[in-house]
Amino acid sequence: MAEKSNKQEALQALANQLEAAEASLREIHKMISELGVKPEDLPKPNDKRPAATPAAVGSNAKVIEGRFDGQGMVGPNGKTYPVPANYASKSKLVEGDTLKLTIADDGSFIYKQIGPVERKKLIGKLTLDDGQYKVEAGGTAYNVLFASVTYFKAQPGDEVTVVIPAEGSASWAALEAVIGAE
Repeated sequence: MAEKSNKQEALQALANQLEAAEASLREIHKMISELGVKPEDLPKPNDKRPAATPAAVGSNAKVIEGRFDGQGMVGPNGKTYPVPANYASKSKLVEGDTLKLTIADDGSFIYKQIGPVERKKLIGKLTLDDGQYKVEAGGTAYNVLFASVTYFKAQPGDEVTVVIPAEGSASWAALEAVIGAE
């Protein structure tokens, strides 16, 4: 019975991630439309993206600064921009970090962390609750990105280290390491 429950929770987590990806795609299509471009008129994707050099970014690049909210970057106008989960995971971004988004002439989104907030680390237990991975640490349940869990090959019940902002409250934590199964 527990195996079926774990499978159902994993499927729910995948469904949630799929919805988030589809929401990001809708936002991208909306931005393309706002630029007055038809999707069929977009250039073919490159196999390899050029490095984010001034020449690759272009002279008409748009730069936006915002705060990381645990999943995306909230700009000064309140608009949320999708932050790739693998970038957020590898960079161990936490809520409140300041990011700079450069939208290159070719439409590429290039993120850079420019203002990390002070951090603290906690040890907790990884759980899966209604399809959302969480870490219970210090009396609080923090959401963690699915991409981080898969990257570290973590499993519910594992003891993990997470990073959160040193000040204030947070809903999200960055997974730093798996200590081991309990």
